[in-house]
Amino acid sequence: MNFLRGVMGGPSAGPQPSGAETIQKLCDRVASSTLLDDRRDAVRALKSLSKKYRLEVGTQAMEHLIHVLQTDRSDSEIIGYALDTLYNVISNDLEEEEQEENLPKQIDDLGSQFTEIFIKQQENVTLLLSLVEEFDFHVRWPGVKLLTSLLKQQGPQVQQIILVSPMGVSRLMDLLADSREVIRNDGVLLLQQLTKSNAAIQKIVAFENAFERLLDIITEEGNSDGGIVVEDCLLLLQNLLKNNNSNQNFFKEGSYIQRMKPWFEVGDDNCGWSAQKVTNLHLMLQLVRVLVSPTNPPGATSSCQKAMFLCGLLQQLCTILMATGVPADILTETINTVSEVIRGCQMNQDYFASVNAPSNPPRPAIVVLLMSMVNERQPFVLRCAVLYCFQCFLYKNQKGQGEIVSTLLPSTIDGNSVSAGQLLCGGLFSTDSLSNWCAAVALAHALQENASLKEQLLRVQLATSIGNPPVSLLQQCTNILSQGSKVQTRVGLLMLLCTWLSNCSIAVTHFLHNTANIPFLTGQIAENLGEEEQLVQGLCALLLGISIYYNDNSLENYRKEKLKQLIEKRIGRENFIEKLGFISKHELYSRAAQKPQPSFSSPDHMMFDHEFTKLVKELEGVISKAIYKSSEEDKKEEEVKKTLEQHDNIVTHYKKVIREQDQELEELKQRVNTLTSQNEQLQATVTQQVSQIQQHKDQYNLLKVQLGKDTQHHNSHADTFQVNGFQTEEVSRLKEELEEWKTKHELLQGQLREREAVPEHLTSPQLEMGTAEQSSQTSKSGGLEHSDELQKELEMLRSQIQLQAAEISKLQMENQKLQIMNAAADPVLGDGATAADSSEVERRLQQEIKDLKSEVKALSEEKEVLKQHLDSSSSTVAILQDEKSKLQQEVAESKKEQDDLLVLLADQDQKLLALKVKLKDLGVPVEDEDDIESGDQGDEDEDGDEEEQD
Repeated sequence: MNFLRGVMGGPSAGPQPSGAETIQKLCDRVASSTLLDDRRDAVRALKSLSKKYRLEVGTQAMEHLIHVLQTDRSDSEIIGYALDTLYNVISNDLEEEEQEENLPKQIDDLGSQFTEIFIKQQENVTLLLSLVEEFDFHVRWPGVKLLTSLLKQQGPQVQQIILVSPMGVSRLMDLLADSREVIRNDGVLLLQQLTKSNAAIQKIVAFENAFERLLDIITEEGNSDGGIVVEDCLLLLQNLLKNNNSNQNFFKEGSYIQRMKPWFEVGDDNCGWSAQKVTNLHLMLQLVRVLVSPTNPPGATSSCQKAMFLCGLLQQLCTILMATGVPADILTETINTVSEVIRGCQMNQDYFASVNAPSNPPRPAIVVLLMSMVNERQPFVLRCAVLYCFQCFLYKNQKGQGEIVSTLLPSTIDGNSVSAGQLLCGGLFSTDSLSNWCAAVALAHALQENASLKEQLLRVQLATSIGNPPVSLLQQCTNILSQGSKVQTRVGLLMLLCTWLSNCSIAVTHFLHNTANIPFLTGQIAENLGEEEQLVQGLCALLLGISIYYNDNSLENYRKEKLKQLIEKRIGRENFIEKLGFISKHELYSRAAQKPQPSFSSPDHMMFDHEFTKLVKELEGVISKAIYKSSEEDKKEEEVKKTLEQHDNIVTHYKKVIREQDQELEELKQRVNTLTSQNEQLQATVTQQVSQIQQHKDQYNLLKVQLGKDTQHHNSHADTFQVNGFQTEEVSRLKEELEEWKTKHELLQGQLREREAVPEHLTSPQLEMGTAEQSSQTSKSGGLEHSDELQKELEMLRSQIQLQAAEISKLQMENQKLQIMNAAADPVLGDGATAADSSEVERRLQQEIKDLKSEVKALSEEKEVLKQHLDSSSSTVAILQDEKSKLQQEVAESKKEQDDLLVLLADQDQKLLALKVKLKDLGVPVEDEDDIESGDQGDEDEDGDEEEQD
């Protein structure tokens, strides 16, 4: 406590004697009073004195207040007073009156020192965590504020204590679910302090469903139109996501990116933005940039970029970009955000190229942004943002690079509209040095790592003045360079030329073809100029080194060896290397190399581009080696280069072959998969057909068994049929009707055979197609359904014919019974008829029996024919696509015929029923179809009755 006593002893901060004595008495009262009310009053009094006498209360009362927290947990009021008192002692948030006073500097550090005393015993922090769990408002709220203040003063130490405390972070996460907004909002502030610079706690908080809860709060508060609570939630989200790849991946996988889209739905009326809304939207844009930052792993950034395009977030940002009335700082940050969302993502870059500004006529967004970049009246930060957007649009985007360069070529220039290429050329040669630099860097990015475009750009011709012949863009750049313009303009042009000539021998040849270029460069390098010109000298040395390193020796006067001799005579190798080193040693070079986004404090500091620093780092070493190489080493190097080029060509050829083979293999795999699926479908069809054939066979066997039963019943009925002498004429009449129905039955069978001929006609061409390539599955499935319908209709007709055959058989059996009874009744007939009449009747009955037998035989043959037709139609069920329409038409006709047959069969059934009724009226026993199986037993009973009558 020595440091505290020293602070108390100061002349300006020393407490009044009465105050110190009062605090001491209150502390004694807290420590010694046995009544809870006395202790509560004493703690309340300490709370009221804690702000004015912060040092004294903290020094004398802290230990007693902690003891109160441990022992008086049952009384929420005294706990709340104690927590408030500790908060006032530890917190550095002074009152306005106190801030106006000249307090010693030691007072500002009191909070940190008291915090060290409090957390020295880790149990105190654990105790505070348990108090924060209490639902009572007077305990929970001051506990949250005290813990937040501890984290502000000694963040890392308190974080470590909470991290090792059981369920420490989880307890604090419950604050976000508190229904009292004050506690919830202060809980957000607590978690902000808790998650600062601690990846472990950030992960725990994220996996405790923090993203879901925070996004819900932002939505409830009105998104960007919300208040300070939305700002606090966004700051907490930034803490959780920034530089934390695990949480970023969890955020993306949880589909939380989709929930960010409503944040940017601004209305048409963009005037009168409140300061809070600007702040909220600014933080929202920064949160998007955190997810797609170039410093993140490339895979994570790419997946977030795709998710933002698919959910419409990029489209929403482009809407803000092209809207009117948006504040300048929001517009600038939106441009930077769109830049990083499209950087290196081809899909997003293609979409951005298609965005048009709402003007008349519509102009591409890229053109509108470039107009702002080369306009010197625009704010500096806005011009930097547009340059960054253009760089990100061209990053790893050869398609976009080609589109920009094509607007400069003579064959594609449109005189009626302003193109991106025209704007870049206009900025390159304007009087504004910042426009020169921005246009040069932008054009350099259009050539980055694209040798073919470097060659095409050599074709660009510029009309400098009326009456003079046009000059090439390369020539115009070197002309302006030699005119001694501003340093910023020359640096930009030199960076463009270095990028253009690097790794492009044809461009180097064009550059060397102008005889004034090499003397200008050597003159610039050889002079001893001031510090401002040293940067230009270094870039001239780099450009001269590129002209040597990428020289193909096509110009006799500017071969590698001669240029090296020129450097040796006019500059000196050591001096050349020293001047070349000016670039990487420059302070602005180091700043630009840190991150891709161009961020400069003032336009004068805008000298280097991030991508150009990579080029310098790559070429500085090889150029230094190339300057010291002899001609023999150059020749060997050329041979090695040629060998490598040949090797690269061979490798490229084989890569192409492998790529083509991979494509063919992929196509073959797809064909195999297609054929496999078709084979599986055909196998299923065959299995289905086999099952249908088996069903048909089972039905045939059933028919065969039923036919045998019908024959047996026919014989039994012939033995037991009874006829009286006076019923002969009635029997004759019934036989005539039976003949008539037989004729109709044969007619129906003929129609049925024609009906069966339809599927046979359809299946015959399908069998011819069976050995060919598999036909389309759709037509097969459709035809199979029609075939199934035909089979069902065929089975229905067969069942109806079987019923008719059964009725005919019953009539035949009844007829036989009548004949037998006539034969048995001959003695009786003798009383009413002559013997001649009896023999005539017997002869006629025998003849009719023969006829009936022949009819039964004919019916059996017809059933055999039906069986053959059934087997034929069942074994070959296939479908033809070409006859699909014909099949449908024939099916319709068949349905019509079927309806007619059903009508005829219904009439036939009614007439047969009428015949049965008549037979019953005549006294002839007629059995129903269900009683056929019990016919034998009935016949025996009838024989017994006849014997009794005899």
